[in-house]
Amino acid sequence: MANEYELTLSDYLSIFKRRWLQMLVAFLLILSVAVATAVFLPPTYQSTGTILIESQQIPDDVVKATVTSYADERIEVIKQRVMTRDNLYRIIQKYNLYPKKIDSATISTLIDDMRKSISVILLNADVERSGGGRATIAFKVGFEYERPEVAHKVANEIVTLFLDENVKARTERATETTEFLTQEVENLRKELEGVENKVAAFKQEHSNSLPEHMEMHMSLLQRSESDIKEVDRDYKSTQEELRYLDVELASAKANVKTNASGEVIGTTSELEKAKAELERSLGLYKETHPTVRALKRKIEALENPTETKVDAKPARGDIATELVIAKVQAQIEAAKARLNSLAQQRRSLEARVDQLQNQVSQSPQVERGLFTLMRDYENAKSKYEEVKSKQINAKIAENLEQENKAERFSMLEPPFFPDKPMKPNRKKIIALGLFAGLAGALALAALLEALDRRVRGVESLTSLINMRPLVIIPYISTNAELKRRKNFNKYMLISILALIGISLLVIHFVVMPLDLLTVKLMARFA
Repeated sequence: MANEYELTLSDYLSIFKRRWLQMLVAFLLILSVAVATAVFLPPTYQSTGTILIESQQIPDDVVKATVTSYADERIEVIKQRVMTRDNLYRIIQKYNLYPKKIDSATISTLIDDMRKSISVILLNADVERSGGGRATIAFKVGFEYERPEVAHKVANEIVTLFLDENVKARTERATETTEFLTQEVENLRKELEGVENKVAAFKQEHSNSLPEHMEMHMSLLQRSESDIKEVDRDYKSTQEELRYLDVELASAKANVKTNASGEVIGTTSELEKAKAELERSLGLYKETHPTVRALKRKIEALENPTETKVDAKPARGDIATELVIAKVQAQIEAAKARLNSLAQQRRSLEARVDQLQNQVSQSPQVERGLFTLMRDYENAKSKYEEVKSKQINAKIAENLEQENKAERFSMLEPPFFPDKPMKPNRKKIIALGLFAGLAGALALAALLEALDRRVRGVESLTSLINMRPLVIIPYISTNAELKRRKNFNKYMLISILALIGISLLVIHFVVMPLDLLTVKLMARFA
């Protein structure tokens, strides 16, 4: 099997001698395309403005802004709002952009081209912030177009849209926040009033069993029980007095007599007994005790037995007896009336005690229900006060946005008028064309050699037949072949020079003078 033949330097030189013309043509063709591209590719101008993100002028701990997102997030949102279909198409119509495409291309294509021409570049700095990372302190907005004056105008238009959209977005955000919180405050106020009405109705319904009246009810209950005991004591005393009066009445009916002159006999002894009984009672009771008062009345009656008689002569004994009996009976009737009054008073106090005990027994259930309502009231009140505080802060933040005291976008550098195109880089295109021409020429030579199956050179033949030839006969060119080759090269060079000359004449007389063309080319490559 034949060994693989490796090309040597001499083989490469032979290939270059054989293929130099094709390589030259490929190189010139690729280089010409690159030069033509660099020359005829229209320039693109870019006008760029810089917008600074200024922080809030009033400290955050004094007034908290309603817009709390990071600047890069807001810039992206504003970018989407600015670059809407309506805005971009309005700008296209206003400045008559893309006149060559406006009749043939669709609106969507024109808008996509314009979006590709708009650039937004964020400028970051190593500033500490709560979320970590780098903070955006400014951004650049630019627009690319073939005409510098149009690029400048459109860039100004877009920058103005960014500034206006930021103010509009922040103001709308603050206004919407305030309106939302105002509505929530109104709803919570109605809810709080509803709970207050429930509490008021509950307190009115259970006014006698409220927990705050418990101490008063207990005090009234104790006082009523004490009053009952006092009434019981008075009732017993009155009963004793009544029994005493009954005995006295019976004694008066049986023992009271008169003498011949009509004076009462035995009154003095009865008076003495009454006084002795009074002394004994004062040792046991107070002066306000019913028994003591009854004895005092009795003694007074015995000491003045004749007060009921006016301008009368001493009465007979039976009249005195009747007087004593009538007086005792009157005292008995008064004691009975007092007993009835005390009994009625006791019944009233017992009813009062029952009522107070019922109210005290209902107080825990009322307290539980009231506690539930008060808990709802406190929750509703806490929510209302919290949202009310947020509403006040939101209103202050809204005023902050309206007075342009919050974070804002300010024009740091307005879009400048572009004095030179930013692309294409013509020198780079020609340099790339130069390298591409060399690569293309070498690739063409390699392709032609790979397609050519002829065996060239002794080494190639030796590797093919595995033996070295005894005699090498080189190719001998005849004089006619040498002359023909020489004439071909001469005519080829003349043709190329003639083609270049004719092309320059056509350009000079048809397109533009060569001196002006040279100036423009120099300007493009400047």
